[in-house]
Amino acid sequence: MITLDRLTKSFGGSAQSAVDGLSLTINTGEICVLIGPSGCGKTTTMRMINRMVEPDSGRIEVGGRDVTKMDPVELRRSIGYVIQQVGLFPHMTLAENVATVPKMLGWDAARIAKRVDELLAMVHMDPSIYRDRFPRELSGGQKQRIGVARALAADPPVMLMDEPFGAIDPITRARLQDEFLRILRELGKTIVFVTHDIDEAIRMGSRIAILRNGKVVQYDTPERILAHPADAFVEAFVGGDRSLKRLALLTAGPYVESGTPAAGAPHLPATTPLRDALSAMLDAGTNEAGIVDAECRPLGRVTLQTIQQAAAVARSS
Repeated sequence: MITLDRLTKSFGGSAQSAVDGLSLTINTGEICVLIGPSGCGKTTTMRMINRMVEPDSGRIEVGGRDVTKMDPVELRRSIGYVIQQVGLFPHMTLAENVATVPKMLGWDAARIAKRVDELLAMVHMDPSIYRDRFPRELSGGQKQRIGVARALAADPPVMLMDEPFGAIDPITRARLQDEFLRILRELGKTIVFVTHDIDEAIRMGSRIAILRNGKVVQYDTPERILAHPADAFVEAFVGGDRSLKRLALLTAGPYVESGTPAAGAPHLPATTPLRDALSAMLDAGTNEAGIVDAECRPLGRVTLQTIQQAAAVARSS
């Protein structure tokens, strides 16, 4: 879906390139996370995809088309874009904000109204309640939902997300991450996602590109980066708790065993990451947790021994 071929970009005559011969291939339906220390070129790389920054050299293809030969305005209307500051128009209602690109594309009013209501419902904001409200009436998390709905309005195949959850409190951020993972995977979008948070990268990414000095140091799945860091820089960047991070990639459901958990054990959804299950068990002072399905029906339990075995398998993989 997206091919970046030997991209280079410098600013202000600097001898150090912000992006230096960078090449990546992002397949259809993948969430590619760009991460690295400040100044590594992650945001510049993402902004070159929709030509908000023009490359000095190299080639960018989206859906088989060379974007440097496309009209920049047309290109940007075909790519969803979500930023940390959201950028909602304060004088417009939420419905008008979501409808921005469809209006530019000349959609008729009935089609726009239907699409707006679909998207508000998709991001869990009841259209009958929120359609005519203004951005000033929303919390930060609600504004971010509207920003994502607006980016999805014209049903773009590609979305760029620049630290979209960076300004949101940790509890709301985790909930939004889960919701948007569900939405984006259901819709089959191809996503380029910039973050500075390695835990967010592991949670959100199909594949992660770790950048340093404008170059790709390692580009692989979260599992392989945690299990086999390419060098000492990557190992240090992902942190010393790689075993715990790998547990965050495994959900409790496949590790359920029969039995009724002891009194006082926490009860958790089958979708709970094993790392979170371990944390809940430690908080409760137990060595097991009850696991329930989406309707809160008991499935069995997960034990500390099972989690230890899962961690051992992850270390050896």
